[in-house]
Amino acid sequence: MAVLTLNREKLQENYRFLKDLFEQKQVSWGVVSKLLCGHKRFLQELIDLGIEEIHDSRISNLAMVKRLKRDVQTVYIKPVAKKNVAQMVEFADVSLNSELETIRLISKEAVKQQKLHKVIIMVETGDLREGVMGQDLVDFYARVFELPNIEVIGLGTNLNCLNGVMPSTDKLIQLSLYKQIIELKFGKSIPWVSAGTSVTIPLMLSHQLPAGVNHFRVGETLYFGVDLVEEKVIDGMHGDVFELHAQIIELQEKPLVPIGNLAANPQGQVAEIEEENLGKSSFRAILDLGILDIDPKYLEPEDKEIEVLGASSDMMILNLNKNPQRLKVGDSIKFKLKYLGVLGLMNSRYIEKAVI
Repeated sequence: MAVLTLNREKLQENYRFLKDLFEQKQVSWGVVSKLLCGHKRFLQELIDLGIEEIHDSRISNLAMVKRLKRDVQTVYIKPVAKKNVAQMVEFADVSLNSELETIRLISKEAVKQQKLHKVIIMVETGDLREGVMGQDLVDFYARVFELPNIEVIGLGTNLNCLNGVMPSTDKLIQLSLYKQIIELKFGKSIPWVSAGTSVTIPLMLSHQLPAGVNHFRVGETLYFGVDLVEEKVIDGMHGDVFELHAQIIELQEKPLVPIGNLAANPQGQVAEIEEENLGKSSFRAILDLGILDIDPKYLEPEDKEIEVLGASSDMMILNLNKNPQRLKVGDSIKFKLKYLGVLGLMNSRYIEKAVI
């Protein structure tokens, strides 16, 4: 069985890097755990870091967090479906919202459960995912402030999540101005401008983050140490908290070019014949995982001489060339991973998960 490993020490060092950074900037933050898909052991590793606030987009994952540590503040980070409001109020202390009717349902359920539920109103700033349009914001807040058992603790935004619109100083200043307008209009204090995500961290590192932005929701940079603008690992962080170890189940020397009449494979792809490879062969390895577990494009073999050729539903094919490492059946190949690669593996019940 293939194994996805989480390196505890590297995760701890990435966490300390971010914790120090946010403390220096006097910015609050929470960790987004959705990558872990509610995995109990991995969530425990997060909690053991001393994290006080965990964000997720699945209610069942937040329920697991509450079972592991009741006093962690849980944040539900997408508009909740109406049928799931009761569960969400039970397991999430805070939720991100952009629909007035939904917040009314949350209010009604919070009254029923005798809870005070906190909300962050999401504002549309150009990426065209969730968010209230700016011209509607004052009226929206006016209606929300009237609802019982609802505490408005912030306004927020998402950028770069759908159309790739990047955060900028101007966009974040605009969000801070919305906060000031609402506070003056209604005489209310709104603690958070929750405009920070992993893609906003480079603005902080380059001292371009507006002073009004005081709350971040961070996942990818914690797990991969990545600067999402420069697409490189930040100095002082680790990009390999997660690794995949997959076992070779066949290794034989075979032709480089398929033999026979070609048609589309189950993925709709037709093999391309490169004439210079006719008559040539190489060592090909088959691994014990496939597209069901991960898209090959999110894998990077640690050995640069190894090439991922493709995959079927549950087998992956590698080109080992002349096999200079003298690998054999039963040996494991190590891979570096991208975010969506880890997400696929975490969501596969066929992949073993381990902490090292």
